[in-house]
This record gives sequence, structure tokens and C-alpha cells, in this order.
Amino acid sequence: MNANMLSFDQAYDKLLAFVRPVREIEQADTLFAAGRVLAVAQHSTIDQPPMDNSGMDGFALRAADVPVAGTRLPVSQRIPAGSVGHELAPGTAARIFTGAPLPPGADTVVMQELCEHDGEHVVVNTVPRLGEAVRRMGEDIAVGELVLPAGVRLSPQAVALAASVGLAQLPVLRRVKVAMFSTGSELVMPGEPLPPGGIYNSNRFMLRSLLTSLGCEVEDFGIVPDRLDATREVLRRAAQGHDLILTSGGVSVGEEDHVKPAVEAEGSLDLWRIAMKPGKPLAYGHVHGAAFIGLPGNPVSSFVTFVMMVRPFLLATQGVRDVAPVSISLRADFDWPRPDRRREFLRARMNAQGGVELFANQGSAALNSTVWANGLADIPADTAIARGEPVRFLPYGDLLN
Repeated sequence: MNANMLSFDQAYDKLLAFVRPVREIEQADTLFAAGRVLAVAQHSTIDQPPMDNSGMDGFALRAADVPVAGTRLPVSQRIPAGSVGHELAPGTAARIFTGAPLPPGADTVVMQELCEHDGEHVVVNTVPRLGEAVRRMGEDIAVGELVLPAGVRLSPQAVALAASVGLAQLPVLRRVKVAMFSTGSELVMPGEPLPPGGIYNSNRFMLRSLLTSLGCEVEDFGIVPDRLDATREVLRRAAQGHDLILTSGGVSVGEEDHVKPAVEAEGSLDLWRIAMKPGKPLAYGHVHGAAFIGLPGNPVSSFVTFVMMVRPFLLATQGVRDVAPVSISLRADFDWPRPDRRREFLRARMNAQGGVELFANQGSAALNSTVWANGLADIPADTAIARGEPVRFLPYGDLLN
């Protein structure tokens, strides 16, 4: 690796060291809290379930009253979910439905498929186990138990869990505010005529979608022409009221690359050369109190750098405690015989056979590869991969949420 390059891990740690997490706390209705970051740990004030109840439709009884299969018992009551039965007399059964409270005296539920019921009596065609099909009070969550720790991004399951213990509102950290813009006089919006030398601005659509999927509040300042004065003016406006300014393109040292001198004029900037492929250049700095990250202009480089670098930075800024992506070890269904001195993130997908295959064109402009793939194959620097060897795979399911 070139001595002037940062390793991926060095750049990752360096970027996260600059994070300034948001501190402001808001109360969010639990119904709409998915995707937000929990600010304060939540404990249960109730047992869940709040009472012993039936795990299925069937018959509640005393297990001791059914010593042999074929035992016939009178049905003394009917207990649907949402109602409460009375004490069960010895030698009788209660018709009961899923979720209904177990009547006092009963200790077991037999599923209806194992019974014959004529309305007044039930024949139990099995010898039940004591406690069968009974959900015990507090077996899922007990009073005082930790329900959700602080610093987690609330999933649909998490808000359901919060609701199950009666939490109507949750304390969450405010959303991270991001200003974004694209640079390049050659950029054209879809729907407009494409002039000679022009390209459609795909990065704007990709980055805005990635930011909103992470729960950020996004203000889009559009396409900035390749002029130093225009770039400085937009940077000043973008810094107002935002935690991060995110750009793509224009951070190199060419005559038409004005982002670097503009950021340096309005604040401070480090331009990093990272030993990762795609995505070698990354700019980090500050502009009038807002953090600044400049991504490479090639669409695949911008995509990979965002999911591997910007995503953890934003999650940490949101207050998420664990920001590292999930990886799994899978079988390589490909050969990669020419190792690179940089760490490579190849567009790949897990196939039906449990292996990983690669998109044929791994070029940094091949945006089609990001759609075909369902993850990235993480290849260490100076490492060749032979078919059948294990490879580290990063699923999109974690990288894009």
C-alpha cells in the first residue's frame, strides 16, 4: 500500500472520531417511531403476558382430570379472548380461545384438534402434559425488565415490543439534518435534453434516497456549476442549520474541481486517499460549524463510499451505539486471481446455492452492478480469492437501512 494512503480501517476510525452526536431529545408517538434512535432506555411497568393465558384455541382443564386418552369431561364455561372466566370446577373443562385468560383452577390447555366437542361435553383424545399450551404471566417480559436499550434504531419489531408493554410515546433523538448538492457543469437532470458532453445526475437520486432511508432530514441544494464563487455561496447556505454537508464530485485537484478550495476558504478540509476500491478519494472537513464530507463523483465509488463510510458516520451522529455493518462468511463461487493493493468491495450477490457470485463488470461507473447485486464482497488488500474459499459478504439488507 502507498505510504500516503490511509488503510480502510484507519480512515473509518478517523472519520468516526470526528462524530458529534446529536443531543436534543423529542417525544415520538410509538406508532410513528420506527427508524428513530431511542434516547433513553425503556423498562417495562407490566408483566407480559399480564396473566396466564391460552396459547391456542382448545380446552382449559386440570391435567390430573385426564389420566387416559378418551376421557370425557363436561364443558362448564366458554372464555373468548378479552373476557375473564370463573373458577373451573374439578372434573370439568372450559372452552377457551387463543389469548384468553386461564380460569382459576385450570393448569393446562389441550388444542381443539386433539378433542371431540359436542357442545356440552368434550372428549380429550390425548394425555396432556401439565402446563401444555399455557403462556405464563411475565414469561416474555417481567415488570422492571429492560425492554429497549438506549442507542438503538427502532425497528418495526422494537416499536411493537414497546407497544406491547403500554408505551404510547418514546424519547428519541432528533433527526440528523443533512444538506447535499452535486457539482459539475456537465450534470443534467433526467427529463431534460442531454447536450453533447452532458450526463444525467444519478448521484443526486442515489444519495438523497440513501440519506432519507437512514432517517435524515435532507435539504437538496441541487446542482452547483463549476465556479469557485458559486460553490462558496452554496456552502455558506448549506452550513446554516445542518449537521452535515454531503457532496459528490469536485474534490480532486483539477482546474474545474472547486469544492476543495471552496471548503478550505469557508472552513477546513482534509483530502484523504484511502486504500479502498472503488472510492479512493474522500474529503472531510468543517464549514461554519457543519461537518463536510465530499464523495467521489463516479457513481459506484460514491455508492460504496457512502455505505461503508458515510452510513456509519451518520448512524453514530444519530446516537446509534453499534454502527458496524453485519458480515457473513460464505463460499466464493468465483475466482479473483489478481489481488489489488487496496481493499476491494466488489458488487456481488448471494445465490440460491449459498455461495457468492460477482457482477462481470466491476468498473466504478457500472451503476448497473449495484442493482444486480444484493451485497458487497469484502476482499482484503493483496488477497487473491479462489473458487470455493470463504469470502466476507456484506448484505445490502444491513448496508442500506
